[in-house]
Amino acid sequence: MSPRRLIIDCDPGVDDAIALLLAFASPAEFDLLGITTVAGNVPLALTAANARRICHLAQRTDVPVYAGCPRPLLRSLTTAEDIHGSTGLGEGLLPEPTMPLQDQHAVAFLIEQLTTAATPITLATLGPLTNLAVALIQCPEIARGIDQVVMMGGALGPGNITPAAEFNLYVDPHAAKVVVDAGLPLTMIGLDVTHQVVTTPDRLAALENLGTPVGKTAADLLRPYGQIDCDRHDLAAPPLHDPCVIAYLLRPDLFTGRAMRLAIETEGSLCIGRTVANAYPIPATPANATVIETADAAGIYDLLTERLGKL
Repeated sequence: MSPRRLIIDCDPGVDDAIALLLAFASPAEFDLLGITTVAGNVPLALTAANARRICHLAQRTDVPVYAGCPRPLLRSLTTAEDIHGSTGLGEGLLPEPTMPLQDQHAVAFLIEQLTTAATPITLATLGPLTNLAVALIQCPEIARGIDQVVMMGGALGPGNITPAAEFNLYVDPHAAKVVVDAGLPLTMIGLDVTHQVVTTPDRLAALENLGTPVGKTAADLLRPYGQIDCDRHDLAAPPLHDPCVIAYLLRPDLFTGRAMRLAIETEGSLCIGRTVANAYPIPATPANATVIETADAAGIYDLLTERLGKL
C-alpha cells in the first residue's frame, strides 16, 4: 500500500514532540506533507520553533513547517507552561532551529493542499483546532480533500483544564465546534483514552536504553512531563496524549471505539469547551464521529519504542 498522505497540525509541547518523532519514524506508512503549528501549549512563535527543533532532532528537515493562527477565534489565548515548561520543550534540551519556517501561512497551506489533492489527505490534529476551523470557514470545499481527521481532544469524563473541559478544546471551543459540525470523517481520542497510556518508569527506561540521541531526548522530555496531571487525576504515571493519534493511524487494532454524536459547548460559563457525546444517537441527531474508548498502553509503548529506535 502507498503511504498515507498526512498533515500534522500541532502545538509542540512535549507530547506533540513525541508524536512528531513517531510519525517521522514511520516513513513506510506516512507521506508527511507538512507540519502546521498553532498557539496552544505555548505561544505560536515557540510552537513553530519547537516543531523545527524536532525536525532537526529526527534529521527530517525535508518536512516543511508552517506557522498558523496565533490566538483562538474568539477568546484570549490560554497556554500550558505549567505542564510543558516555559519553552514548551523543557529548558535547553534542544538547540535553536536553523531550518527555515515557511513563508506561507498554515491556513493557506491547508487550503492549497486540500483543494488540489489528487487523493484525500489525513489530518492529525494535536492542539487547538483553530487552523483547521479557519480553513473550513475560508474554504468549505477543503472537506472534499480530507480523508479523515483524527484529533486529540475532548473528554467523556472530567477535563484537565477545568472540571468540564480538556485543554485543546477549551483553548478554542468555537474552532472545535466548527470542525465537529463540518460533517468530516472524524475520530476523537480524548482524555479517557490518553489517561490509560501512562509513562511508567519501565517504559521511560526503554526509551533511554535505545542509546540514541532521539531516545535520550525523548526520555529527557518525558521525565519531568505530566506529573501535575498524574497527581491531579490520581494516575499511576504521567499520561501521554498526542502520540495516541499517530499510534491510532499506525495500529488502529490497539484501540476500540464506537460511533457517537459529538457537540461542543461554547456558551456556558462553567462548561465552555465541554465535549458532549451521545453514545446512543437518534435519526434526528445521527453519529458524527468515532469516539475511541480504550487503548492498549503496552502495545502503544512497544510501538513507540520500536519506531524511535529507527531514528
